Amino acid sequence: MTGSTPQTLGTNPPHPLDVHRLEVVHVDRDAYTVDVREHRLRVDQPAEAGGTDTAPTPTELFAASLATCVAFYAGRYLHRHGLPRAGLRVRTEFVMATDRPARVASLRLVIIPPPELPEQRRAGLLAVASHCTVHNTLHQPPEIDIELEP
Repeated sequence: MTGSTPQTLGTNPPHPLDVHRLEVVHVDRDAYTVDVREHRLRVDQPAEAGGTDTAPTPTELFAASLATCVAFYAGRYLHRHGLPRAGLRVRTEFVMATDRPARVASLRLVIIPPPELPEQRRAGLLAVASHCTVHNTLHQPPEIDIELEP
């Protein structure tokens, strides 16, 4: 968070980090709100899974995080090269694993570039987009600590 005091995170950080915080609060049944900075998101489960289907699932938001990160990096690449971003899209599909533990088994992202993208920029767009923060995090997973407050 901008302006926050750097704090350490995890058991073996290489250096002090600027810790980003969010909070999840139960709303009703399987619905939760997520407060991120000054933004509020909602998650839920489909009706067939016991929820009320008022919002995407956490897993759908996970896939959306990867897709929007790829789109952001692709958009920045286009902007840096003076190319329009209008028409840029990222289509995403994911498949859940059939065994345990429950997890996403595979994701497929297709970048649909703006129609004006010159052929010689296509490889660069793909290379830059595949190095987004979320993609990098999936390739080098973070340490995750889950604790119960005393």
